[in-house]
Amino acid sequence: MIELVIIGGSAGSFRPVCDIIKNLKSDLNFPVVFVLHRLKNVNEGFEEILNINDPFKRIIEPCDKETIIENKIYLAPANYHLLFSSKTKFCLSNDEPYMYSRPSIDLSFISASKCFKKNILGIILSGANKDGANGLCTVFNRGGKTLIQNIDESEVKTMPLEASKNIKNPFFLHSKDIADYVNKLK
Repeated sequence: MIELVIIGGSAGSFRPVCDIIKNLKSDLNFPVVFVLHRLKNVNEGFEEILNINDPFKRIIEPCDKETIIENKIYLAPANYHLLFSSKTKFCLSNDEPYMYSRPSIDLSFISASKCFKKNILGIILSGANKDGANGLCTVFNRGGKTLIQNIDESEVKTMPLEASKNIKNPFFLHSKDIADYVNKLK
């Protein structure tokens, strides 16, 4: 049973993220967390832009120690690592950037997989660096499900390509099919 979907993306992932959000059903039994590389000096507006694409207005930038609620969509705040202290609480960190990124997709995936183990789906979208590849591998190694945006479709191929190197028999989907896949999870 899936208890968390966590999605990482960077350069070229904005359009797929909007498509996924727009097509997620209204009654998911789990939260969806987006960890996206963002400009560290632009703290406002991104959540609002993404909420325009969500007909149910579920997108939240969580605060430190915020309770995780099913059927909410969370967005890692700019310039903070989004971690999990348990299956029910977020933890924000302003530790040094990891792989030049804060938030780091790797750190979020590793932290989430430690809490949710096999009950997690990790997804990597388009991006220009290797952040996320090790984290997705950790999700896979702990028994979780993994999915990678189709490399040929990715605007920037580095992140999906690197992630696919670490996963045995990687599972790829076009971005237009990701929300449908997530909607069918139990």
